[in-house]
Amino acid sequence: MPLAPARFLVVLDADSTLIRNEVIELIADEAGRGPEVAAATEAAMRGEVDFATSLRSRVDALAGVPLTAFDRVRARVEPTPGVVDLIRAAHHRGGRVGVVSGGFHEILDSVAPSLGVDTWRANRLATDRGVLTGQVDGDIVDAAAKAEALGEWAAECGVPTERTIAIGDGANDLLMMAAAGLGVAFNAKPAVRAQADLVIGPVDLAEVIALLP
Repeated sequence: MPLAPARFLVVLDADSTLIRNEVIELIADEAGRGPEVAAATEAAMRGEVDFATSLRSRVDALAGVPLTAFDRVRARVEPTPGVVDLIRAAHHRGGRVGVVSGGFHEILDSVAPSLGVDTWRANRLATDRGVLTGQVDGDIVDAAAKAEALGEWAAECGVPTERTIAIGDGANDLLMMAAAGLGVAFNAKPAVRAQADLVIGPVDLAEVIALLP
């Protein structure tokens, strides 16, 4: 469903931004491969390896995890402090909030609407006979796809680029942040903080409210 017209648009990354967790690590715990996948995720977020290549490798480690495990994963997801306050404030001021994630619809489809997010986009995990196959289903949401989502949603809302805010923590958020009117590094890796328009130190998304148009 297209987004309604808005005064401005806020687009957030999901893992370690909208929520405090890295969902792929929570799923990997179900496969007994949490530490291995966590190390690979950290390298990808620092920009040391290509995101799409890294994601495929990490998803391969999830092969065999039953879909029934997702209830346990969802129960472990922690919204970032201040996220509900930020979304409410954006809506109160006539804005829209989107989330674009290198994570997974299987989790975001529950988390995003519960927090009041207007639209979201993420990867999907391929399944067969009730378990994960270890593959991504469809195109990967990478850095370019994140920037494209911001532009697409802004156009739907009738919001000019200068009235968009992108918030992220990892290297795959940098294109989206550069495309936005204001790129905010939140809970971010050093390379992201160095290239952002603004850095927010406290892990509290309510800090962003003061930046809303």
